[in-house]
Amino acid sequence: MTQERPEERPEIRRELEEGIERDFAEQMSYGDYLCLDQLLSAQRPRSTPPQHDELLFIIQHQTSELWLKLMVHELRSARSLLAADDLAPALKRLARVKHIQRTLTEQWSVLATMTPSEYAEIRPFLATSSGFQSAQYREVEFLLGNKDAAMVDVFRHDPAARAELDVLLHEPSLYDEFLRYLARAGYAVPEELLERDWTQPYRMHPGLVDTIAEVYAAPHGHWGVYETCEELVDVEDNFQGWRFRHLQVVQRTIGHKSGTGGSSGVDFLRRALDLTFFPELFEVRTRVGS
Repeated sequence: MTQERPEERPEIRRELEEGIERDFAEQMSYGDYLCLDQLLSAQRPRSTPPQHDELLFIIQHQTSELWLKLMVHELRSARSLLAADDLAPALKRLARVKHIQRTLTEQWSVLATMTPSEYAEIRPFLATSSGFQSAQYREVEFLLGNKDAAMVDVFRHDPAARAELDVLLHEPSLYDEFLRYLARAGYAVPEELLERDWTQPYRMHPGLVDTIAEVYAAPHGHWGVYETCEELVDVEDNFQGWRFRHLQVVQRTIGHKSGTGGSSGVDFLRRALDLTFFPELFEVRTRVGS
């Protein structure tokens, strides 16, 4: 068999095309548009001596905050579209929210590569900081209807975050706007659900279950509403999946120790699994086919 000489081998290289921009002294570059100089310098480990895994911990939570920022953006838009009776693009927003949720849940697997021993090396440097203090996470919860006035005061140290949460506390949630949309479309929505104290957590109403049951009994006659109900159920399912994955990662990393922010840790996270945003949409399942 004849051996190919090096000079006979084809060179594997891609030449830069003539039209590709190379000079960014006066033009906008990729890094300029994304402000990468700021973004990539925002990871500032505090451990002394430096611990290898602290960068993972920081990036995990910073990227989560970026995704939460986008989720807040999409949920706000979906809520506004429902208020304007513009259902189709609202559903598009919710579809995007579901993809964001899946990304947030999947990235817990990266943090789960940190062992208890490795986390113990960086935990002292977190001091009292905790994911519980994420203002954007609370914005998502408020937008979805899990209102809690006590949470607003957690952000007394951050006037901008506190003000934003206070506004959301006093505004209708995404579900509230969906119910108002239903009422305008002629569905029987109990009056007390349409003009209530928005600062209070939503509570299930049997009368609304009756209305939703009619939709599920004949979905093709109520397709837009039926689809929206299922989209909302998907959003809640995904949110619960995120909560459960969070609990699992915390449990495998610190066991039943208290959280850095003072919570009971795993037990506190487990209680969140009992919370629901859209109770009628789950209660109606016991009616279908009965």
